[in-house]
Amino acid sequence: MADTATIARPYAEALFASAKPSDLDVWSKQLEELAAFFENKELLALANNPKLSTNDLVTLVEGLLKTKPSEALANFLKLLANNHRLVALPEISKQFSAMKNKSEGAAEALITSAFPLEGSALTDLLKSLKKHFGGKDLRPTVIVDPNLIGGVHIQVGDEVLDGSIRARLAQMQTNLSA
Repeated sequence: MADTATIARPYAEALFASAKPSDLDVWSKQLEELAAFFENKELLALANNPKLSTNDLVTLVEGLLKTKPSEALANFLKLLANNHRLVALPEISKQFSAMKNKSEGAAEALITSAFPLEGSALTDLLKSLKKHFGGKDLRPTVIVDPNLIGGVHIQVGDEVLDGSIRARLAQMQTNLSA
């Protein structure tokens, strides 16, 4: 079976190509909301139930949304349901967001810190990261993980910067055992 990323790519590309630049934020938010639904195992099982018609499934999903979906989104959901690709929605959302960010000269930054990171500390970190990543606007998501002991672990796209104490201790252990 094909990789989920491979399955999701043409859907995300078609959706991105058909969306107006002014609609990108709305589409991105709605896709994120849908993606969260399809990370739920019970809803996935329901989506794969052959006794549930496509129209009933789409109606159910539309009812779960906070706002009434646009006609284009409803048609997109029907297309995915007809092709048994609703399971790919989380990956479609991820790829759509990446295309949106690239078109806007931005990137998602996942920052894992040993302690809460906010205010001027976060602003200063984002300034230095912006220089490191070629001036891209970074949209941070901060996660607190006390297992890092100290420092931060940053992921932007496929690039990782690990300045955590845990990583330094692991490197020191490797060096000492060599």
